[in-house]
Amino acid sequence: MKNIIDSLAQKGGLLEGMSSDLLSILFIFVIAAILLGFISLFAGVTSIVERKIAGRMQSRIGPNKVWFRGFFQFLADGVKSFEKEDIVPDLADKPLFLIAPYIVFAGMFGTLVVLPFGSTLISADLNIGIVYLFAIASFNVIGILMAGWASNNKWSLIGGIRAVAQIVSYEIPTSLAALSVILLVGSLSMQSIIQSQGAMPWQWNLTNNPFTCVAFFILFITLLAEGNRVPFDIPEAESELVSGYNTEYSGLRFLLFFFAEWANIYVMSAIITTLFLGGWQSPWNMSIILFEHSIEITGVILFFAKSLVITFVIIWVRWTLPRLRVDQLMIACWKYFIPISLFNLLGILVWMVVFPKGSMTVSLVISLLLAMVFVYFLYKVIYVNLIRMKAEIGL
Repeated sequence: MKNIIDSLAQKGGLLEGMSSDLLSILFIFVIAAILLGFISLFAGVTSIVERKIAGRMQSRIGPNKVWFRGFFQFLADGVKSFEKEDIVPDLADKPLFLIAPYIVFAGMFGTLVVLPFGSTLISADLNIGIVYLFAIASFNVIGILMAGWASNNKWSLIGGIRAVAQIVSYEIPTSLAALSVILLVGSLSMQSIIQSQGAMPWQWNLTNNPFTCVAFFILFITLLAEGNRVPFDIPEAESELVSGYNTEYSGLRFLLFFFAEWANIYVMSAIITTLFLGGWQSPWNMSIILFEHSIEITGVILFFAKSLVITFVIIWVRWTLPRLRVDQLMIACWKYFIPISLFNLLGILVWMVVFPKGSMTVSLVISLLLAMVFVYFLYKVIYVNLIRMKAEIGL
């Protein structure tokens, strides 16, 4: 970002003569607006895609009336939420009640600062990027607990308490899974982690060794818990708490909670893509020139495509698995995920001593096994859909 600012402010630049400090502030607001526009569009489209996937998986019709087959239903929902009355319970703690949704949103939006979109597209490539990421994401639990406490509703309070128990607990195996990659790469920078990988699947951290493969699945599952996604949506639990921490909210503030949840799907997908799936690494190189700086387009497209695949899997899990009970959820964390993560971390250390330069043979074998599992999954999906289509047409 600094290079672009310098090129704009230098002699002959587009904004020649403008103070570099003023230009930096202006540039920060522009980047923030771009990120807000991107994540808003992603969250809106994801909400519709999720509802359509849910309809397909449950053999029913999803949104299909607003414009192109209901694809713009999220705009209608947004306008409807803006028009609804903003109700605050009489006995609620009004300041905390009003600010809680914005804290949840801020925690989500702050993570975008260190998430890479391409080899040169990142707001701030911090040398402690992964630490900052997990720290700022913790704002989520503060906002949810604040919403539950301030609502003066016992079900909302229980939802907030559950959120603290769940998110704080699952932060441990999540951090341990990420630490596996940090030890392997030797850096906390998100860009450095991607640069340490290659474009081919057998060059990713996912296939580097058996222990990173296990860390990938641990991270994926625990991030679902961090994002309150089924089967870990205990803080909401509609069947038990009538939506939990956000029961008393309405209008725009109610929408902000779910906006942050849908946007968090991209954050989770981008984290997994960065740590384990090679990020923006691409076997091809096609670039454009923007403000005298080269931006690799293929890397941006590939990074986004990988994130979309993970997004689909997250949605697929949401509409496939049942919700866990509170005791099952906590047992899974403390008795299984944390011990497995610690053992896996020890395995990474031993592997780095035995194979300091890695093992291409092991990487190829893991890649082949994962490819076979993926092909089998596609076969089952196509097979089930063919059976459904035959049943629908009466064959």
